[in-house]
Amino acid sequence: MPGRLARCAAATAVLVPLLAAGSPAASSVPSGTGALQESFAAAARQYGVPESVLLGVAYLESRWDAHDGAPSVAGGYGPMHLTDLRAATGEGGGRGTQTVQRAARLSGIPAARLRTDPGANVRGGAALLADHGRRLGAEHADGAAGWYAAVAAYAQAPDAATARVFADEVYAVLHAGVRRTTDSGETVTLPADATIRTTARTAAAPASHRAAPEEAECPRELACEWLPAPYEVYDGKDGEPDYGNHDKARRPHDQRIRYIVVHDTEGGYDGSVQSVLDPEFVSWHYTLRSSDGHVAQHVRTGDVAWHAGNWQVNAQSIGLEHEARLTDPDAWFTEAMYRSSARLVRHLAHEYDVPLNRQHILGHDNVPAPDAEQVPQMHTDPGPYWDWAHYFDLLGAPLEPAAQTDGRVVTIRPDYAAHRPQYTGCTQDAAALCPSHGSGAVRLRTRPAPDAPLVGDPGLHGAAPASTGVNDTGARASTGQQFAVAGRRGDWTAIWYLGRQAWFHNPTAAPTAIAGDGTTLAPRPGAGPVRVYGRALPEASAYPEGVEPKQPQPLPYELLPGQRYVVGDTMPGEHFHAPGLTDETGAASRVIRGRTLWHQIQVGHRIGYVKAADVTVARPRSGGQPNV
Repeated sequence: MPGRLARCAAATAVLVPLLAAGSPAASSVPSGTGALQESFAAAARQYGVPESVLLGVAYLESRWDAHDGAPSVAGGYGPMHLTDLRAATGEGGGRGTQTVQRAARLSGIPAARLRTDPGANVRGGAALLADHGRRLGAEHADGAAGWYAAVAAYAQAPDAATARVFADEVYAVLHAGVRRTTDSGETVTLPADATIRTTARTAAAPASHRAAPEEAECPRELACEWLPAPYEVYDGKDGEPDYGNHDKARRPHDQRIRYIVVHDTEGGYDGSVQSVLDPEFVSWHYTLRSSDGHVAQHVRTGDVAWHAGNWQVNAQSIGLEHEARLTDPDAWFTEAMYRSSARLVRHLAHEYDVPLNRQHILGHDNVPAPDAEQVPQMHTDPGPYWDWAHYFDLLGAPLEPAAQTDGRVVTIRPDYAAHRPQYTGCTQDAAALCPSHGSGAVRLRTRPAPDAPLVGDPGLHGAAPASTGVNDTGARASTGQQFAVAGRRGDWTAIWYLGRQAWFHNPTAAPTAIAGDGTTLAPRPGAGPVRVYGRALPEASAYPEGVEPKQPQPLPYELLPGQRYVVGDTMPGEHFHAPGLTDETGAASRVIRGRTLWHQIQVGHRIGYVKAADVTVARPRSGGQPNV
């Protein structure tokens, strides 16, 4: 297939999608003049560390954010992520050593100040990096390339492969360059260095560091391990035998993998891994660790894991669980995890021809309920603080305005750092305000006014409006999602959303959406309201004898005449039938495919499906490429 060949060719390149050549950070530009930038320069001079290497290490550790002195889940503080788990949790242990104390001894700066003062934190990190350099001979190196081993040691990783991945990513940043405004409002610049490329990595990395274990289906650039989920019989309810915790299949030979689903664990890495090893629990394909981006695979990508809460999406997807709690992004959503996840997803997308767009790279909060009754039970991770724009930059598929557009489609794309809608419910007090934080989600209102009520999701709220709750997806559109324009008035744009007009603030001076293109659909003239479904199933006559037909159940949403929705994919009705525990080949399972054609649409914050026979499709007038 031409698409697969093109993607495979692209996959051979190093993942360096931060900024294209010619952009401010990719050219030789003067350093910023902020206090943090000066701190990096001064610390590099004081300790004899290349400034670019110090900046690169800090970017991988924190993206130069200080998080107001709050620790990460690994007990890391400040831009250099100096660890002090005892101070963070009152307990010992954790990733590597307590580097705050070591940095305090090396720099003479008190530990408390290293935890709270960003400038002091940078000096402490520089002292620590210089110490690794002395031990490993980097102090005699000519330039940044000779510091690879010291950078790997700085990671304090539990194994050599994970340390190598950390260093690889640092050197990818050095090659590409980056410019970013931090959480304190300062702009920090790391100019690109095209001479870095792969010199340091290939010269310094032992052969044993260069490949992931053969058992895990990962790109060789990642540190992966194979921790298989069980596939076995156990005593179920009332002593009846049951099995878990996934199904054997033959994907993609019998069924296309259409989606990759991004989850978060809402708990720690170790507990999550223990859960997926329980035959009575659910399953997913991969778990990613927050502290260093380490990857564990549990279910073969050709098999069906039980992760999405929707059997069709399970059968057509690969699920990635990220160690995190969605209400505390600074502690959990680390740059190391974003980058490992992006490498893994890009690899899987190349392997299985999954388009790199938000119609196919889904959050768990974008997966539709299989029926109306289950709408309130659907999960809401990874939530409004997951940085989809940054993620797609790392995927090498940046969310950019359409080159040609007829103005009928918009792509949600606020400035993540500057866009800070107020959420509630990040603690046990559902009414308490969450800390101010960047977000990739926009709020949707019934009128073009800031005091207008939020729209509501009939499946969640009935006739009531949605809330500002961090887990309430009823009036939310997220970065990368595309919607048909329903109107414009001043600084406000309306989209068609869950069967109604929904308005979001989109001022010219600070836009929250960009021009999109794509195929749209509308109810067929004279057909009346069009029902939306959570599964695209085959017609009853397609099921063979002995297999009970699955009847599609409508969701509580309808498309009304005159409304339009963006088409994300087109597919025949399919059902993956797994009769129970089979042999390792999944020979007893089967895919039932019908003749009924379905369109996937962005109906609200979640996707949905409509029957092709009920709608008419309009291609972009400008000649832009449809999304299907």
